[in-house]
Amino acid sequence: MLKNKTIGFIGSGNMAEPMMAGLIQNGVEPSLIVAADIRQARIDELAKKYGVTPAVDNETTAAEADILILAVKPQYFDSIVPAIQGKIPKESLVISIMAGTTLDSLVAGTGHVAVVRSMPNTPAQIGQGMTMWTTTDSVSAEQKEQAQAILSSFGRAVFANGEHYIDMSTAMSGSGPGYVFLMLEAMVDAGVQMGLARPMAKELVLQTVIGSATYAQQSDLHLAQLRNNVTSPGGTTAAGIAALEAGGMRTVLSDCIWAAYHRSVELGKQ
Repeated sequence: MLKNKTIGFIGSGNMAEPMMAGLIQNGVEPSLIVAADIRQARIDELAKKYGVTPAVDNETTAAEADILILAVKPQYFDSIVPAIQGKIPKESLVISIMAGTTLDSLVAGTGHVAVVRSMPNTPAQIGQGMTMWTTTDSVSAEQKEQAQAILSSFGRAVFANGEHYIDMSTAMSGSGPGYVFLMLEAMVDAGVQMGLARPMAKELVLQTVIGSATYAQQSDLHLAQLRNNVTSPGGTTAAGIAALEAGGMRTVLSDCIWAAYHRSVELGKQ
């Protein structure tokens, strides 16, 4: 469904690159991917690395793309609006990966009604991203299939039938890697405090988390049952979990996610 489609990127940074790589890996002709960025050196780097087409400018990229991907930082959206507003062909699709930028803002800024709002996360950079996305009512069934193909090229993508879910996914999966990295850091530090060398502690922690997450993904059991299965009465896991519960881990994590959710809503209003 992406065959012979020109895919233009306005913004070619750390999130755009894995999208380009994923698309190429899934059969998109590199020359049909157009890279625009404020830094010419970045455009040249991607052209050399992947064979994508360097953009002339933002206006030309918008005017010639069948699918236009807005991958600038959200605070820079207003700066690209003058070049692209009203320039996007009526039959084209716009996909935004800008955090906190609402569908209404995207439609008003681009002058285009067929718009997808999505929220990928940083593991997309290694092809393991998690993205939730939604659309305006003007996006056709075919365009939804195109969006799904693009957004799942660098991980998993889930469609949400309502924009309010995007703020929720921002709090859960968009910001989620930050919570996980903090937890990993704390576990490694605890291992070092016990006497493990830091590289050894890091290897133990990372593989434990990777293995546990993969096991949970492949199991049909509820997460509580999986936890119960490794918690022997009076054992070491039971002692550790008791300490986590006494420290209010569930409440702290819940408060963390709610705080991120409220901030995402605030950013959207701004």
